[in-house]
Amino acid sequence: MSPAASTEANLRVTTSPRPGSRLAVEVAVPAGRSQKSYEAALEKLSRSVKLPGFRKGRVPRPVLLQQIGPLRIRATALEDLVDAVVREAMQQEAIEAIGRPELNEAFERVLERFTPGEELTITLEMDVEPTPTLRSTKGFKAEAEPVPFDPARVDELIEQSRRQLATLVPVEDRPAAEGDVAQIAFRGTFVDTGEAIEGGSSEGMEVELEEGRMIPGFVAGIIGMAVGDSRDVSCRFPDSYPQEQAAGREALFAITLLELKARELPALDDAFAQQASDKPTLAELRADLETRLREDAERRHRANRHEALLTVLVEELEVELPETLIQQEVRNLIEQTAGQISQQGMDVKKLFTPDLVRSLMDTSRPEAEQRLRRSLALKALAAAEAIEVAAADLEARLAEIRKGLSDSAAIDPERLRLAVAEDLLKEKLLEWLEANSTITDKAPDAEEAPAEGVPEATGEASPKPAKAAKAKKGATGAEAREEDAQP
Repeated sequence: MSPAASTEANLRVTTSPRPGSRLAVEVAVPAGRSQKSYEAALEKLSRSVKLPGFRKGRVPRPVLLQQIGPLRIRATALEDLVDAVVREAMQQEAIEAIGRPELNEAFERVLERFTPGEELTITLEMDVEPTPTLRSTKGFKAEAEPVPFDPARVDELIEQSRRQLATLVPVEDRPAAEGDVAQIAFRGTFVDTGEAIEGGSSEGMEVELEEGRMIPGFVAGIIGMAVGDSRDVSCRFPDSYPQEQAAGREALFAITLLELKARELPALDDAFAQQASDKPTLAELRADLETRLREDAERRHRANRHEALLTVLVEELEVELPETLIQQEVRNLIEQTAGQISQQGMDVKKLFTPDLVRSLMDTSRPEAEQRLRRSLALKALAAAEAIEVAAADLEARLAEIRKGLSDSAAIDPERLRLAVAEDLLKEKLLEWLEANSTITDKAPDAEEAPAEGVPEATGEASPKPAKAAKAKKGATGAEAREEDAQP
């Protein structure tokens, strides 16, 4: 423990570290100070008491003690005394607490020990900013998942766009074939019980005849049917089907083909390129897609390299996370989730019940701790290697961002500056790590067998998918992170 000289001659403060990035602050309050607080409490309470025959503020002390009671006076004196000495001790020791300092024992216990005119010692505990350190800052070896550019993706994206821009033409002179769009009526029952499948029937549903869009066997059962035909199709719900009451069970669907349409794809020419994108020719569309897909692959590969570096950097981190910081980060994560839900048009207040919030607090904790460790590891790296953001770089980035803001007046300039400075510093730190580490690409895993097409959970044991993609001009249905490469 390390006693500190006080700016107040009659106030002694001693600090000592506690586990979990906490600090104990012991404050010895001299006898005169405790008596002074008691007298001040008497004066304050006397001004609030109204008794017949006495002017306000002029009630004699014996009468006041009898009316209010000595316990209430001592409690008021102690509350005011603790508030005052906490502020003084924090200022005196230049302690920056995270959250509110707390007594390390119940207030009632301190009150039992409090006697006006006698010295009183209280101990406060509080979370403080952690001091992260790194056992090592360079020479790391990491493995990152490679993201190679696949030229075939260009053709795939173009074909997806062709399908979405295709014209549906009625078919009557042939049976249903793969790739067609069928309008069907169906009714499903479980084979073992004969009961109807909840949500497993429809008087008219459009089905794209492609395996993987329905439960196994459903699409295959429609292929070969002619318009007006009816057929019983046997299927089996996958063991991994989201709805437990249907998972792994055999089902029979009575299906009638009401209407059949085929896709008439647009020709692969300049006219298609103009319809699907802002490019005047097909050659330019292909070149643009290839450029953007290459850039996307490089961006994702770089992100994987950074992810791998952060993982090994955190392994070198030595720090104790204060509970206050963890709880703050948990709240940040929940607020982000709520914001995303709100943007989707859902009522956050109805969805976020107290039980759900408590559950989210528990499930979000590991991610919150991981984010904090990464942030603190980068902070420790910046301190250890004296890595900073140049003022000119910060101003240039701010100017660039402001150009793209539609309403810069609505943004707090100081918060924007802090956020941009933080992003720039992170970029510099990751670049430094890359330059001072060895990163190799992970060997590709053995190819896995393609998974059966299983629809998402819908709340029903239906053969249909949970949701269909919305068609739009130029949409390709490419996986996430390739959206920018769509024609």
